[in-house]
Amino acid sequence: MNDVPHNAPGQQWQASRYAHNADFVPALGSTVATLLDPKSGERILDLGCGDGSLTEVLAKSGAKVIGVDASPDMVEAAKARGLDARVVDAHHLPFDHEFDAVFSNAALHWMLNHEAVIASVHRALKPGGRFVAEFGGHGNVAAICTALLAALQARGISGKARFPWFFPTVEEYSTSLQAAGFTIDSIELIPRPTPLPTGMAGWLATFANPFLHGLEEEVREAILDDAIGLLSHSLSDSHGNWTADYVRLRLKAYR
Repeated sequence: MNDVPHNAPGQQWQASRYAHNADFVPALGSTVATLLDPKSGERILDLGCGDGSLTEVLAKSGAKVIGVDASPDMVEAAKARGLDARVVDAHHLPFDHEFDAVFSNAALHWMLNHEAVIASVHRALKPGGRFVAEFGGHGNVAAICTALLAALQARGISGKARFPWFFPTVEEYSTSLQAAGFTIDSIELIPRPTPLPTGMAGWLATFANPFLHGLEEEVREAILDDAIGLLSHSLSDSHGNWTADYVRLRLKAYR
C-alpha cells in the first residue's frame, strides 16, 4: 500500500486526502515493485493496497493482482481503477496456498501483531512463493514520534498506549520470518529522507490521528502546533520545506 491503516484507534482513511498529502508513498514504491519483478500469468496479492495506485502498476505486468486493505474508502478508490480489491484484515487473510507472490508497500508497520501477519502471508503463498515488502523500520520517523510524544507528555497524556506503529530492526523481523518458515533472500534498513509536498501539517493530518484520538479539538490543535514547532528546527529548511526522517525496511523472502 500505501501507508494504510490496520486497526489503529482514531485513524480514519480518506482516499482523497491521502492522495493529496501522501502521493509520494506509492511513487516511492517503485524500487520495491522492481524487487518483486512481477511476471505475466502470476497471481499476486497486494497487501495493504491503499487506493490501488501501485497495484495498478503491478497489474500492467500481466499478473493477476488482488488488492486487500482494511480501509473501505481506500478499497472503493482501488475498485474505481478497475482493480480486484477487497476489505480484508491482514492478520487473517482468507487465502490458502494461492499466490506466487505477496507484495506490500508502506503498510506492514500499521499491523501491530506482525507474527500473525507473517503467518497469514506464509499461508497465502504457494510453496516457493515470494514475499516482497517495504515498510517503516527501526528509527522510522523517530524525530516526529519524539515530538508528538513530548507534546502529549507536556499535557500529562501518555503517548505509549497511543503509539500506532511497529518499526522493527532487521534482526527482529528476520527472526519472525524464519520462525514462520521463510527463507530470507535479502533484508535491510534504508534511510530515506522524504520531502513532504504539503509540509509537516499535511503529514500529521494524514498519519498522526492515533496520537490524538479522543482528545478535544482545542487540545489536538495545541499538540500539533507544539510538535510542528519542535520539529521545525530539524526537519524544515530555511525556505519552509519539510522532510520526514523515514527509514524503510525492505525484504525479499521465500516460502
